[in-house]
Amino acid sequence: MAVAPTNAHAHWSSRFGFLMAAIGSSVGLGNFWRFPYTAGENGGAAFILIYLACVLLIGFPILMAELSVGRYGQRSTVGSVEKLAIENGSSPSWAMLGWIGLIGGVLILCFYSVVAGWVTSYIFKMFSGELTGQGPDAIAAAFGAFTADSYAVLFWHSLFSLLTVFVVSRGITGGVEKVSSILMPAFFVMLLGMVVYAMATGDSGAALNYLFAVDLSEVRPSTFLAAVGQAFFSIGLGSGIMITYGSYLDKNANIGQSAGIISFADTAVALVAGLAIFPFVFAFTALEPNAGPALFFQALPAAFAAMPGGNIVGAVFFTLALIAALTSSISLLQAVVAWAEENSSLSRNTIAWVFGGFIWLVGVGVVFSMSFFDFLDFLSGSLALPLAGLLIAVFMGWVVRREIARSQLSHASPLLFGFFRFSMRFLAPIALTLILVLGLDDRFDWGLGQMLFGLS
Repeated sequence: MAVAPTNAHAHWSSRFGFLMAAIGSSVGLGNFWRFPYTAGENGGAAFILIYLACVLLIGFPILMAELSVGRYGQRSTVGSVEKLAIENGSSPSWAMLGWIGLIGGVLILCFYSVVAGWVTSYIFKMFSGELTGQGPDAIAAAFGAFTADSYAVLFWHSLFSLLTVFVVSRGITGGVEKVSSILMPAFFVMLLGMVVYAMATGDSGAALNYLFAVDLSEVRPSTFLAAVGQAFFSIGLGSGIMITYGSYLDKNANIGQSAGIISFADTAVALVAGLAIFPFVFAFTALEPNAGPALFFQALPAAFAAMPGGNIVGAVFFTLALIAALTSSISLLQAVVAWAEENSSLSRNTIAWVFGGFIWLVGVGVVFSMSFFDFLDFLSGSLALPLAGLLIAVFMGWVVRREIARSQLSHASPLLFGFFRFSMRFLAPIALTLILVLGLDDRFDWGLGQMLFGLS
């Protein structure tokens, strides 16, 4: 039997609040950190075109599926999947896909808060002028020294964790929705202002050429795989977040439209972030745009250090990244808090601080061990999330009866619903199987990626 919820299930107070929370969840450090260097490593504009196609064909339909499961179940990630499976006449064991996503999201938050702590510290480093006038080598050395100072990193990790727990402890409408409704509009205004400034003072021509000039010679099998992975992870799929957020929707919500807005906003932010980053990189540093993760904490600070007023510009940029990180972290914590609320008699405040404390404690291990960081990244990004995404696609495409899926997507046109079913049955399972297999291949060095796709 399905577990009956012990607490009345909350609902969003407005559609705007839901959209801001969901967009805030999907817009995270991946848009600022992962997307720019992934685009740089995979040919710029050619990658972006393929990425857009992957968002449309795979990311958008999976988002529709997760919101549908949550709205149907009106429970936590695990509870919603279990309820839908039972009422569909299927095995309640399908709830396992909810567990996999939920655990994956918790693992992500354990190291995500550490990286977000780095971001928070850089706001102060920029604003204080600590890096002003320093060259790229000195800034790279400063970043290495900072990450090696475990107690400094612990402080910033703790500060960010406290902020995340405080917001979630305030509830859905009074915490998650309220904070997202304030921060996300501010985020968009600041980001557009940053783009205008970057294009006016940086090398806008080189940035536009890099991002939007198509060079098909750069397209390889690995480009497609990177685009699929970025499309899936950027929106925040597979972690239980969108199932949880979908559970707070009322029965009249247009899921297809909402999924489209969220997917578009996440994609737009990733592209606009490129326009805020690359003009500075090309104008003020000698580093290549494919500098990897160092682009965020080394190349950009070097650019800010070399430009007039760079301390202020840098502080604004890292504030943007902090907002993105916070709205994502509260969604990750909310997913597990929702499950605990449903299955215990403890208050939300107690649950938030208990789980927040546990996640913080695991994060302490990340602070003192980068190998542990890599291990958690593997468990979540290469294993849990793609597996949960694969299972949700199979569940919605092959297990859930067509009439139930159609009832949750009643606003969708026959064409859109047909496309949704096709993606769930064929496109998404194939793409996510590739992500899962190649993630394991990269970890255990089976040689499949090299053999099949020429991956190094």
